[in-house]
Amino acid sequence: MNSSPLPDPAGHSVADDRLIMALDVPNVIEGLELAGRIGNAVSFYKIGLGMLAGGGMALANELKAEYGKRIFLDLKLFDIGATIEAAVRGIAQFDLDFLTVHGDPQVVRAAQEGKRGTDLKILAVTVLTSLDRADLDANMIRPGEVTEITVERAARALAAGADGVIASPAEAAQIRALPEAAGKLIVTPGVRPAGAALGDQKRVATPAEAIARGADHVVVGRPIRSAADPKAAALAVVAEIRAARAGRP
Repeated sequence: MNSSPLPDPAGHSVADDRLIMALDVPNVIEGLELAGRIGNAVSFYKIGLGMLAGGGMALANELKAEYGKRIFLDLKLFDIGATIEAAVRGIAQFDLDFLTVHGDPQVVRAAQEGKRGTDLKILAVTVLTSLDRADLDANMIRPGEVTEITVERAARALAAGADGVIASPAEAAQIRALPEAAGKLIVTPGVRPAGAALGDQKRVATPAEAIARGADHVVVGRPIRSAADPKAAALAVVAEIRAARAGRP
């Protein structure tokens, strides 16, 4: 598998770390095989909770140490403060890049304590992009528009010390406008290239739309992973991101 990023024949970087590829496969072997097919088209990978029992940490460490990839460990941690602090302290020793926790202020504060002295970025989950108002009702979340609740959760998490937030493209612009968001990261899942199937996502946008609304990184999984040529699919997303970035003031 190729190290990343590498120049293409025109002398430009092939990968763009604004694209985070969701490596949602069952095990390390399939993860390395897919990353090998994608090669230098992706420099940043997300490894989630579903991969944990399949060797997710081993895959994260190999992609980071052996191939120079950046790693977003998406575990959405939630527990009492002491447990969060201990878990984050253990994860931080592996020199990974991003880690998600739930955006409750006490969880964020404990995670920041656990990562102290490292470069690990703590990203707070606001409202999952697979949820709509009916889901929030079923979960007994207070009344209000999903966007309103998401933006308020983002503000509270950032005020508690989060390095950034996870939010759908629908809320990115409002979160970017928050005073608390100055200098912070916005990472948007629920991103689908034009024409791609929505799957289980309900609040989605294209990569260009997400970047234009203030996202720093977009997470794309199935449209790349399921493509006949995953590398070509990743490069198409990169091209869209670069076009969107060129159009931003």
